Amino acid sequence: MLKITNLTKRFGEATAVDGANITVDRAMMIGIIGASGAGKSTLLRMLNRLGDATEGGQISFEGGREITALKGGGAKRAWQRDCAMIFQQFNLVPRMDVVSNVLHGTLNQRSTLATMFNLYPTEDVHRAIDILERLGLAAHASKRAEALSGGQQQRVAIARALMQDPKMILADEPIASLDPMNAQVVMDALRRIHEEDGRMVIANLHTLDTARKYCDRVIGMRAGRIVFDGTPAQLTTGVARDIYGAGGDSFSEAATSTAIETIAETEIHAAKAWSDFHPLARPLGGAGDLTGD
Repeated sequence: MLKITNLTKRFGEATAVDGANITVDRAMMIGIIGASGAGKSTLLRMLNRLGDATEGGQISFEGGREITALKGGGAKRAWQRDCAMIFQQFNLVPRMDVVSNVLHGTLNQRSTLATMFNLYPTEDVHRAIDILERLGLAAHASKRAEALSGGQQQRVAIARALMQDPKMILADEPIASLDPMNAQVVMDALRRIHEEDGRMVIANLHTLDTARKYCDRVIGMRAGRIVFDGTPAQLTTGVARDIYGAGGDSFSEAATSTAIETIAETEIHAAKAWSDFHPLARPLGGAGDLTGD
């Protein structure tokens, strides 16, 4: 279904992606993990044709569509309709209402005149509302995008991607700027889209617990190279240390967890450590705060 062969991207003397090879034979949800600068975003941008490989390499889709060989804006836009992209920053129009932001997912399918005058077919408007309903946002359709929370805005971005009716969705750090509860809502939405629609979803993620919980397959990158490709069960703490280049006690999964209960536990441990240190602190479990009288 998707085959990436020896894909490389260099920026001057720096190699962002170094000979990446990935084969996906069916629609699945894939998480790409790795430290900042590992090449995750660059790989997704090349896959979406927002950036080109600098030497050789090939991307093919559905057995014969050569993505790296596409020339001209029209050919690239046609591919980007099938390969929708979701960004960490949401990329919405803040002062525009939610439903219009969703309808922007059809811009590259419409005439220049229709785009200039913001004209949409009635069936597209109805479809946009249906997608918002599916994502629990129909009640916010007429609000400005800037009035929504970060998690709601990211779901609007997902709705916009779904308006394209893509075969594949790429999500570049979709929950990096969200609190744990909103992060779970967004990841739940992406997982449902994969399961219910049969769409391939590839997401760059910054936490291991998220990759294990939501993904069928996890790819680990380090310094531009793919150093792990396996199931969530195979992503052990030892493997994660290798991916992130961390040794011994310098690597902590809990410190980067998005799990609400894990974060709560971390805060309790931190409070207890402060309580043990501070001579006037009240013991944990007592009434009042930790600062003493």
